[in-house]
Amino acid sequence: MLTTGIKGVKTVTVNETNTAAAMGSGELGVFATPAMLALMEACAAESVKPYLDADSSTVGISANIQHVAATPVGMTVTCESELVAIDGRKLVFKLTARDESGLIGEGTHERFIISKEKFVSKTYAKLNKQ
Repeated sequence: MLTTGIKGVKTVTVNETNTAAAMGSGELGVFATPAMLALMEACAAESVKPYLDADSSTVGISANIQHVAATPVGMTVTCESELVAIDGRKLVFKLTARDESGLIGEGTHERFIISKEKFVSKTYAKLNKQ
């Protein structure tokens, strides 16, 4: 059953593919903000997946994050998520990201529960409207 308090953890190692320079969000070889956001979204999504039926999934609808410290290539970043609110099909998560030296990012993220089939059908119907 989907209830507040569900927690998730997801870890990634900073490498050449997830740096600001590689992702085009900056010039330096440090963990990119878009990579941190992707880690946070994946952490939140994966934490609630076991509580959804087979035809359901979640999609991100908003994020309010701060990237407060840089992480060099070779270090590990661990995200922790907690489901803090449920409003109908909208889920609200509190997020933190840390490397071996401490906090590097934090914020909130909202996801919406969707029917996979209905969502994909509606999305691809846009192609017929052009």
